[in-house]
Amino acid sequence: MNRLWKRLRYRVEWLALMITLKLVPSLSRKACYQLGGILGACGAKFDARGRQVALSNLQAAFGNEFSPERRAEIVRESYQHFARTMLDLFWSPRLHRENYRDYIEFENVEQSRADIAPSNSCIVGSFHYGNFEWISLAAGWLGFPSAITTQEFKNPLLDRFFQKLREQSGHTTVLREGAIIRLYKILRRKGRVALLVDTTLPPHHPTVVIECFGLKTIVTVAHAWLQDKTGVPMVPFYCAPLADGRYRAVTLPTLRPPKGATHQEIAQACWDAFEPVVRQDPAPWLWMYKHWRYKPAEARHAYPFYSHDSLEFDQIASRANYVKLDRAAIQTVRAAQREAAAEAVQR
Repeated sequence: MNRLWKRLRYRVEWLALMITLKLVPSLSRKACYQLGGILGACGAKFDARGRQVALSNLQAAFGNEFSPERRAEIVRESYQHFARTMLDLFWSPRLHRENYRDYIEFENVEQSRADIAPSNSCIVGSFHYGNFEWISLAAGWLGFPSAITTQEFKNPLLDRFFQKLREQSGHTTVLREGAIIRLYKILRRKGRVALLVDTTLPPHHPTVVIECFGLKTIVTVAHAWLQDKTGVPMVPFYCAPLADGRYRAVTLPTLRPPKGATHQEIAQACWDAFEPVVRQDPAPWLWMYKHWRYKPAEARHAYPFYSHDSLEFDQIASRANYVKLDRAAIQTVRAAQREAAAEAVQR
């Protein structure tokens, strides 16, 4: 019975997605923007659990800097930004190489292009801020198609539709399972990869502990590990919302961590580029996400209500570099290193 119900639910979700993919691109840009605002406001009102998480996050990050009324306003706006991001992903078939600049303006991109020349190989780091879906598409049309990681849906019927939407500007999607080795090989071939660097993972995954708004949090170590192993520059890239459904895509100064920098230091430097952006305009960040799911066993600061102690957290925080790879992955890395050394000798 449970299996039958699951199959039925998957079919209903697939049908709902198909209808959405047909209807949303037919909307005008103004109507899509306004609908996102309405849906986001409804989400903030009726998603009691998510609203509680967001309010607790804001309190932990900013203390009493904002009044209760302003915190509630930021939460509502955060929901609206996220709703518009998702709707805009469905509306994105209306975007193409000839018109995307009508909706997205750019800042510092040419400087970043010069920074990564002549190989153009780099790690693009972004985070859940503003329209992180459109900024990815824009990067492809700008001439920086990359390998991007995606999480598989529990409903396998949905995967190919989202893959098609995210690859339309030239990207290649890589499933998160085992992605770090595939991304490593792409960088070794002078390619580019793009990652969201504020993704919280359980301690048994490849992770690193960083400081975020004065609180320790555990995030993916993939970008730091890849930079350490390949030495390619990191380009912090984010998307700020403008009025009437337009966006500004901004590349921050290119990061070139010194040789010997730890994974923690690399990941921290990447986040440190983004935190001032959130402090200046907090609403576009995804505040309803559990950014501080784990905390030190003896936390000295007030963490959000959902945070819980983790002995593994403390163990990860105490080590500079550690990424657990299986034997096949280690062999792949070593083989790629030998190939790179051989090519260097030939040159």
